[in-house]
Amino acid sequence: MSSRFTRLALVVLAAVSASCHHGGTPQTVDIGTYLGGQVSLAEATPVFGAHGMVSSNSEPASAAGAEILQAGGNAVDAAVATGFALAVTYPYAGNIGGGGFMNIHMADGRNAAIDYREVAPLAATRDMFVDPATGKLTDKSVIGHLASGVPGAVAGMAEALAKYGTMPLSAVMAPAIRLAKEGFIVDSALFRSLRGNRAVPQFAGKALFYPGGEPLQPGTRFVQAELARTLEIIAAKGPAGFYSGEVAEALVEEQVRGGGIITMEDLRRYKPEWRTPIRSTYRGYTLLTMPPASSGGITMTETLNILETFGPLPRYGSAAYSHLLTEAFRRAFIDRNAKLGDPAFVKVPLEQLTSKTYASQLAASIDRNKATKTPAFKVASEPEHTTHYSTADSKGNVVSTTTTLNGGFGSGVWVPKAGFFLNNEMDDFTAQPGSPNMYGLVQGEANAIVPGKRMLSAMSPTIVLDKDGKVLLVVGAAGGPRIITATTEVILNVIEHQMSLADAMRAPRLHHQSLPDTLRYEAGAFSDAVADSLRAMGHVLLRTSGLANANGIMRVSGGWIGVREPRSMGASVGH
Repeated sequence: MSSRFTRLALVVLAAVSASCHHGGTPQTVDIGTYLGGQVSLAEATPVFGAHGMVSSNSEPASAAGAEILQAGGNAVDAAVATGFALAVTYPYAGNIGGGGFMNIHMADGRNAAIDYREVAPLAATRDMFVDPATGKLTDKSVIGHLASGVPGAVAGMAEALAKYGTMPLSAVMAPAIRLAKEGFIVDSALFRSLRGNRAVPQFAGKALFYPGGEPLQPGTRFVQAELARTLEIIAAKGPAGFYSGEVAEALVEEQVRGGGIITMEDLRRYKPEWRTPIRSTYRGYTLLTMPPASSGGITMTETLNILETFGPLPRYGSAAYSHLLTEAFRRAFIDRNAKLGDPAFVKVPLEQLTSKTYASQLAASIDRNKATKTPAFKVASEPEHTTHYSTADSKGNVVSTTTTLNGGFGSGVWVPKAGFFLNNEMDDFTAQPGSPNMYGLVQGEANAIVPGKRMLSAMSPTIVLDKDGKVLLVVGAAGGPRIITATTEVILNVIEHQMSLADAMRAPRLHHQSLPDTLRYEAGAFSDAVADSLRAMGHVLLRTSGLANANGIMRVSGGWIGVREPRSMGASVGH
């Protein structure tokens, strides 16, 4: 990796950003234009790469992807390298014990989406998380061995590489193996995630992350010998090295020990699914988004279709804009929560929900001066559970990937001898229709637990093409249902409000998911006077911090700009 491409002088960055009005790309307007120069978030410094870019929540993982780009790999090779590296350096959410979605756009015009979401084990039952004595939900869908779905990450990344990559699995996994075997320097993000989650891990490897009972300290070198061994087996044998043999046996042994239900047969049966991306338009730009079992693509498309009917939207930060955005999110989430699920098990009305005619009908129900009401309940907490990364290469191939364990460190279950955490994705099912899950989402029967079924997800890896059909944005986010709203807002900020990517990322965000009927907002999203106006319209406001964790890439003249989430840690590394 050439450092001269990773961090250019600010004067060069300014020149590149200023030149990005080409090929249908919008002009850029500083966020200060909208907020009077008062922005509470830290500066989101863009990084330029003339030949390629990787943006993720971990600097060593981004560097792993950039290393593969410099070695001649394409964006898919780099995405798989970054994904495996995140399993080493970002154990909070990066994983081989979970699943995800990868959205691929090749420079020759091919588009593909691979769904490697976890599935319910064969022994799963519809009411497995309901206490038979009280009829109330237990916490077993969140913590412990029953919370885990069958992992899909290894199978999905290997499948994407085999179809669209150019390098062997052993080559793209080499940086991750090196990071596990030789170690990497613990940063403040890993330290804080461990310090803040002492109560979560219920695993045999606790001594590894809490030596002497204290979390790993920043600046120390962290070596993971068991994980290195697992990665070496996968690199040598492919997915069979994970879904059979000693790694699979270690996983099942831990499941049996803790009362889990994942079996060798579950692992043997797992297969990722190739899907057709949802293709939609907004103001002449094209969006390529994820279809179910992700809810992200449909919900984003429905939201943007509703907003498009209003013509040019009101100014960012105004009461009128915040109201319209909230009401569009509300309607899209109502459909999301009631109608979406694994397409292998339920009939998803995709054509209707992505129709501009249907969006016009929904838009007509919006009163521009009054909030619509939906029933409310107490919302649960929303831990950072997921991680998004974006890659781009010199030929114009791009990949948008979101991967997850669900809650931070997943189910808290550690697989001894294999060195990784298992997910708690079973909580993303509708464990009890009408009751909120850990993200406060109230969902219906379409997402009920069925053996072999994929649980509904909010992950929204997205690619935006400009009016000339060239890549403009590669973006996505982490943070439960806030993924959908944050990704949508970054796109709106660039296209509708003509912000630079750096400003689009740091612009304060809003979130509404229909239930609970609460408009959450970050500091600086609007003024006190606007807040008063929104309350007068009938909105219930809740100020919060850190609405989602996004990472993005934007095409500019001469290359790519990468911006990591300014609310969190991470890095964009250019080549």
